[in-house]
Amino acid sequence: MTLFFIPFALLTLFIFNSLTYRLCAQTEMSQEKQPNVFRTINILITILLLSSYVEIFYT
Repeated sequence: MTLFFIPFALLTLFIFNSLTYRLCAQTEMSQEKQPNVFRTINILITILLLSSYVEIFYT
């Protein structure tokens, strides 16, 4: 099951990063704010993925 979850997590991070890039481009966000937006979204998605992993494998 771990072999399935790791590619799923990487694909999820890739999709959310591409969506974040589109959001930054569409709203014409300044270059100074973009790293903070990417960092925040990546941290939140990573927390979500880790909690999903723990819930699936340790319940």
